[in-house]
Amino acid sequence: MPKLSATIITRNEAADVAAALESVRWADEIVVVDSGSTDDTVAIARQFTDRVVVREWPGYAAQKNVAAALASHDWILSLDADERVTPALAAEIRQSLATEPPVAAFRVPRVTWHLGRWIRTTDWYPDHQTRLYDRGRARWTGAYVHETVQVDGGLGVLAHDIQHFAYRDIADHLETIDRYTTLAARQMRDQGRRAGLLELAGHPPLAFLRNYVARGGIRDGAVGFIISAMNAYYVFLKFAKLWELQRAADAPRS
Repeated sequence: MPKLSATIITRNEAADVAAALESVRWADEIVVVDSGSTDDTVAIARQFTDRVVVREWPGYAAQKNVAAALASHDWILSLDADERVTPALAAEIRQSLATEPPVAAFRVPRVTWHLGRWIRTTDWYPDHQTRLYDRGRARWTGAYVHETVQVDGGLGVLAHDIQHFAYRDIADHLETIDRYTTLAARQMRDQGRRAGLLELAGHPPLAFLRNYVARGGIRDGAVGFIISAMNAYYVFLKFAKLWELQRAADAPRS
């Protein structure tokens, strides 16, 4: 039976990290990699594990790869500080690792709590994440944001959800959108993407229709409408910021 290391990267996560760590206390090992928290994150983490490392922030993918490299076991369960592993998912993971799995990694559905309910519509669900993996056959990739696990081998799919407590309220949601769209725009620029009127005017309404109609946001009433609109705003803002970056790059030099 393969042993399991749960890994979490943190920075100023004092409000959330205890619940995340409690949800993986059943793992054979917990590894926390912190990037210089100024709150009580590190002290809280050390109540759950002595495997707490503080180091500079190199980016999401790089930091998660560092956490995996520090682990004692090859099978890794990577969790964010605002996520929780339910007892049902924990039991499913233990069952999946009861013998050596025939796959290199597992995708896990993720459900987000926002505006007073679990969101099982829009682009937010099932939002499969590759979080359980053999570090010898998988690693995190990504330049700035939306890091993913690149897998050399087969993929399994688990049935039970990771719970995601992403935002405190709409204001927190907007702050996160602002931060992530800046990173997304830089990533698109580095990939050679460009933004013009077509992208600015066309992609956001299409994103709204996809979220609200095609992916069922309409079934969540006002909450579904708000999330669909926020997702469309995210699309608009990342292309607007990409447009701004390319405009600065194309400006004549004095």
